[in-house]
Amino acid sequence: MKKSFNLKAEYLSDEMMMIISDLETHCSNLSLAEDKGIGAIEKRLDALQEKIVAWDSDQSMIWDRDPEEASEYLNVVDEVRQVVESLGSLHAKVRDDECNELVRRAHSSLQMAMARLEEEFVHLLVQYQQPVEPDHVSFRSTEDDPVDDFSCSSFDEEPIIGKIRSEISLHSEEFVIDLVHPTAVFDLKCIAAMMLMSGYDKECCQAYINVRKEALDECLLFLRIEKWSIEEVLQMDWSLLNSKIKRWNRAMKVFIRVYLNSERRLCDLVLGDHSLSVRDSCFVETTKGAIFQMLNFGEAVSIGSPKPEKLFRVLDMYEGLSHLIPDVESLFSEELGFSILTECQEVLSRLGECIRLILTEFKNAIRSNTSTNAFAGGGIHPLTKYVMNYIKALADYSETLDLLLEDQDDNDLSESSKAILGSLEKSTPVVHYLLSITSIVESNLEGRSMLYRDGALQHIFLMNNIFYMVQKVKDSELQKFLGEEWIKEHSKSYRHHSISYERASWNPVLLFLKDEGICNPGSNSPSKTVLKERFKNFNLIFEEVYKSQTSWVIPNSQLRVELRISISLKVLQAYRTFMGRYSSHLDSVRQKDKYIKYSPDDLEEFLLDLFEGSAKSLHSFRRRIISIHSKDQ
Repeated sequence: MKKSFNLKAEYLSDEMMMIISDLETHCSNLSLAEDKGIGAIEKRLDALQEKIVAWDSDQSMIWDRDPEEASEYLNVVDEVRQVVESLGSLHAKVRDDECNELVRRAHSSLQMAMARLEEEFVHLLVQYQQPVEPDHVSFRSTEDDPVDDFSCSSFDEEPIIGKIRSEISLHSEEFVIDLVHPTAVFDLKCIAAMMLMSGYDKECCQAYINVRKEALDECLLFLRIEKWSIEEVLQMDWSLLNSKIKRWNRAMKVFIRVYLNSERRLCDLVLGDHSLSVRDSCFVETTKGAIFQMLNFGEAVSIGSPKPEKLFRVLDMYEGLSHLIPDVESLFSEELGFSILTECQEVLSRLGECIRLILTEFKNAIRSNTSTNAFAGGGIHPLTKYVMNYIKALADYSETLDLLLEDQDDNDLSESSKAILGSLEKSTPVVHYLLSITSIVESNLEGRSMLYRDGALQHIFLMNNIFYMVQKVKDSELQKFLGEEWIKEHSKSYRHHSISYERASWNPVLLFLKDEGICNPGSNSPSKTVLKERFKNFNLIFEEVYKSQTSWVIPNSQLRVELRISISLKVLQAYRTFMGRYSSHLDSVRQKDKYIKYSPDDLEEFLLDLFEGSAKSLHSFRRRIISIHSKDQ
């Protein structure tokens, strides 16, 4: 007799209603078994078992045949499930050998059916798996692209500057793709639901996990992400590691925002009849291996040696991962995804610490980059170029660096930098760091300038390098950080060195064009002997300056022209005046051109040869003049 439960629904919770429903089903099955008797159940089981065995003996996949046959198979399996439930109810009341045998046979048939369903489930997952690359997104690897790079590992090489980070910006909602063809999803869900109702949910989930794990491994292969151990990563040379990091940065975005997001949707569709916790668990088990493989590379990079050339790649990794963590948090539950979320945060923290170590090492590398030989020609030293291009690129990462750079001391700041820092309306960790770097570079340049024996060349060297620093700041985002006061102070500095150069180099030349001491004592008449000596010494010192300073270099054309003009104004004016006053006094002197070798126009032309970085001599000019005069005679 069927028992019924008629408590009023309004007094019952949803959970209580489900319990009562299960009890009613159980009592219904028990009543059915009692009504039909063991004989009727056995007869029905014989028919169902025969069908299950027949299908199982056919090696071709059921879901590859007529859809109606697949539907029929599910119905048969469902009937077997119901028979198992009925016998279970009866077995609880009647315990004899006949009933025990029926229970064993029913479970055996159900187990056979579940094994076949699992096989069909796996087949559908594999057969209808979609190609990993969606048509609307390009996943071409970028490690060989001609992007800007700081791949050089020496200050003697000038890096190409620019923003290195990937420009791709993928949003999860825009790039959900069908990892399994939509036509197969309904069938997969039906099979999963039947296995769940039959108590084979663990087998169903494990089958799903195994197939989808392999699919994600294929995804990593497509993204060209290999399984590197930490030891292997640490042993990579920089060229190889550089390309691997670029590939990783792009692959992480695609993997998390496209594939994991799509994998989450597929899991919810196929296992939709399972509880949320079961779906979450399946998703975690499916994806954690691939995620840990990706994060393992990030960890290996973070514990490598803190070389300055790695900084921008590691910054890209840090920023990329920090931007992706919210996506990861939205995909995984806090409880079941705890290990994945924790690992993401730990790798991010290690990358941040790696960045701090590299920034410190960069300072140390600048300080220790010394030499016992002066830089030829007094031009822009490779150290200056490298450092300024380096910090110019750093400005692009200011927001991230402000988070990572804290508690910096003032030991690396020059007194002028401290004053500049105090004058700024807003001082940030990045500003402090940039000022410390420029202070260290300036100190390094001061030390290098002392390697020149010629004081004038010391000033040329400092003028060139400080001017270069100023131009880099003015023409980049560095201006926003270092401020107008920094530019003003350093512009004054390179102009000061320009003036100091002129004094050191040309004041000794101009001394021979002074009026003092020209006349004999007690006479207003110029001394020919003194004049000859003056012109002779002027020629000698001018030729010496010309020979040395044509080998010097001022790379900036504007600065070079301005300095030549300034020199010309002083030297040519003094020479013209001196010649105008005294050249006629040497008209009676034999070989007058031996003393007055050059005209003002000659000197003007010679001055145009200065600072071109190619040593020249005026001896060849003098021989040419003598040759011309000989022909005229």
